[in-house]
Amino acid sequence: MENVSVSTTSIIHLPDDCLSFIYQRLDNLEDHDSFGLTCHRFLNIQNTNRRSLQFQCSLSLLIHSSLSQTNPAVNSDHLHRLLARFQWLEHLSLSGCTLLNDSSLASLRYPGARLRSLHLDCCYGVSDDGISTVASFCPNLRVVSLYRCGISDVGLETLARAASSRLRCVNLSYCPLVSDSGVRALSQACLRIESVKISNCKSITGVGFSGSSPSLGYVDAESCCQLEAKGIAGIVSGGGIEFLNVSGAVCNIRRDGLVPIGSGVASKLRVLNLRMCRTVGDESIRAIAKGCPLLQEWNLALCHEVRVLGWEGVGKWCRKLERLHVNRCRNLCDQGLLGIRSGCKSLRMLYMNGNARLTPTAVEMFKLHRGDVTLRSEEVMVIGPDWRLYTRG
Repeated sequence: MENVSVSTTSIIHLPDDCLSFIYQRLDNLEDHDSFGLTCHRFLNIQNTNRRSLQFQCSLSLLIHSSLSQTNPAVNSDHLHRLLARFQWLEHLSLSGCTLLNDSSLASLRYPGARLRSLHLDCCYGVSDDGISTVASFCPNLRVVSLYRCGISDVGLETLARAASSRLRCVNLSYCPLVSDSGVRALSQACLRIESVKISNCKSITGVGFSGSSPSLGYVDAESCCQLEAKGIAGIVSGGGIEFLNVSGAVCNIRRDGLVPIGSGVASKLRVLNLRMCRTVGDESIRAIAKGCPLLQEWNLALCHEVRVLGWEGVGKWCRKLERLHVNRCRNLCDQGLLGIRSGCKSLRMLYMNGNARLTPTAVEMFKLHRGDVTLRSEEVMVIGPDWRLYTRG
């Protein structure tokens, strides 16, 4: 009988694109690691397929499977080795890596233009020089978080120029060296910017946003103690604002200081947080209620200067309002609650407690006439979408 040669075929004979296809469909992290331990070729496929990387010290979890498996104090040498290995990353979080400095970011040349999002929260050693390195190597960034970094207007302007065509979301919270000059550079260079966080930036008045792009739909300016009426007008000047948080930020603004929000330029506004804006009066509230017809959630907790006329304006014009926060408003009285009760036909949730001028009878009458509204006693600090998720593209 003639011998027949039988050729054997195994998985290692598959081309790399087929092996990548198999790798991408493995269910869990342990399977990914086992795949990479098979041989050098499989390890290389694992490396080239990794798109996200973060560490156990990260302040926010992006993707669970992107966690580094060890928990060392990440230094420049660790970062260099990891980025040299994972050169196809699109998302990188270095948040909480407090040992890193400006020179550490030179390793970003490996993922380079492929990188889409970069988080440097609490990287205290990163300053303008480091941001200049980021700008040089990563021109296609869409999301950048610089919470508590040492960046100033100089570094922000460099980043804005380099990533002007791509940048969508920027977090500058607790960056004390950033002023209106840096914000102006960002808003003028990045014509596709959609989301900006400047909370607790003590040098920003808001005027840097004047003439911003219509794409700007999300601004979080919580506790920006220097915010001015002109600055608020600048924030909404692009006409695309949908979310605005100025809670605790307008203590120096007059009772009518927020009237520009209701001038018609913020007609797309859906979520507005005015919590702890203690000086805002009826003039501003009525203007906003009338000029922002799409408003769905409004936080007016601790707005002590809103009186009967203001509450009646909310009831009369906020036809699409679904959630209203009135916790601890000193001047919400029975007549003001009646104004809300008689209007706000879309209201579904009313957060209310600590309103000393409200009588139990008025509250019971509200419940009787508005059985479609749920009354909640808790006080909510944060409303609206996460800044990283607010993007139209």
